[in-house]
Amino acid sequence: MTRPRNDTFLRALARQPTPYTPLWIMRQAGRYLPEYNQTRARAGSFLELCRNPDLATEVTLQPLARFALDAAIVFSDILTIPDAMGLGLYFVESEGPRFERPLREEWEIRNLIAPDPSEHLRYVLDAVAQVRKSLAGDVPLIGFSGSPFTLACYMIEGRSGSDFSSVKGMLYRRPELLHHILQVNTRAIVAYLNAQIEHGAQAIMLFDTWGGVLAQGAYERFSLRYMSAVVSGLHRSYDGHRVPSIVFTKGGGAWLEQIAACGCDAVGLDWTIDIGAARARVGTRVALQGNLDPAVLLGPPEVIRAETAAVLESYGAGAGHVFNLGHGVSQFTPPEHVQALIDAVHELSRPYHVS
Repeated sequence: MTRPRNDTFLRALARQPTPYTPLWIMRQAGRYLPEYNQTRARAGSFLELCRNPDLATEVTLQPLARFALDAAIVFSDILTIPDAMGLGLYFVESEGPRFERPLREEWEIRNLIAPDPSEHLRYVLDAVAQVRKSLAGDVPLIGFSGSPFTLACYMIEGRSGSDFSSVKGMLYRRPELLHHILQVNTRAIVAYLNAQIEHGAQAIMLFDTWGGVLAQGAYERFSLRYMSAVVSGLHRSYDGHRVPSIVFTKGGGAWLEQIAACGCDAVGLDWTIDIGAARARVGTRVALQGNLDPAVLLGPPEVIRAETAAVLESYGAGAGHVFNLGHGVSQFTPPEHVQALIDAVHELSRPYHVS
């Protein structure tokens, strides 16, 4: 298949020249959009929305119909893999995900098996294929997964919003059990992401939401080591085109150099680090993605424009920057403020790309 007509996102990940800084937004299909809320209501629940390829395709495309974004990301959830492992995913309104059967006993951990994505995660793969076809070559499609450690946090704690006492307790009391979970997760994620690539994903993002809660050495042993293994197991090209990867550790600013050396094409940044300082630290080894504070979008358009200009100025001239938020867009963000962000990025970034 040919490259997308708008391939600025892919070229930026390859650190190739682009006419402007490309932009997409984490959680760009989400509760801040009234059309998303309508589709979710039709689905009946968040999980049913994820599990229905037609509706998942619909909500994936909604922000693309409204905004001039430079990439689409398939609508799904990072917890599809542990759900496919039989842990019993469900959601509590206003509290987030829970598992009916979190990993508590050693025998449960030893019996953990990586699911076959073609059998147990077919609904995600069907959504990827449908979205890719529906995009009709306009913009690239991003596939994604949670990182091995982030999935392990939910699988062990059984819920979000925890203090990670169970997973950290296992890390220091029975590290071999945590390593076993991470090894199984790594195999599962590689198979899952490669299946997404085979069904149409043109770039891959690994969300390490909870890696930043770890201590220095523990991060390298229990999170980065396994993300490196995932990246090394991915298809580097498919259907004649390179498939770039992005690794994002929320709170990972202390380890930028190590993340940049893990084999990925780009490092995602949260809003706690200056992107210019990050660029100076990693040099030309990788592209950078980020990193506007999502809360900026709660401010007025003139503030959004000024803060966007500050991120662009900090990164400076040249290739290798994908503009994004430092985390997912808030459900309380007015859609017109997202439009103000997109307009600002596409306009204000052009002087930094003059050859």
